[in-house]
Amino acid sequence: MSLLPIPAALPSTDPLTDFVANARLMLDPATPESVRRETEPRLLAQLPMLHALGVFELFAIRDPALHALVSDELAAQKSGSRLSVVAGS
Repeated sequence: MSLLPIPAALPSTDPLTDFVANARLMLDPATPESVRRETEPRLLAQLPMLHALGVFELFAIRDPALHALVSDELAAQKSGSRLSVVAGS
């Protein structure tokens, strides 16, 4: 059973709150795949600001799949290329 409601769109708040809310949606096994696909670009859009704030120097993402997604996207942003998930949105 999901502890989180599955909203069509999350209200905009601050980057950290947006990232955490979207990450929780992506990690919830009850979240439909279609919602995960819509959530991923919103989650990844927060990374530049969170990186600039030093969030990833202070906190570690424990979920292996989410950690890999974020690490890959940050590396792609650093090298100047974007992952296709974000580029295609």
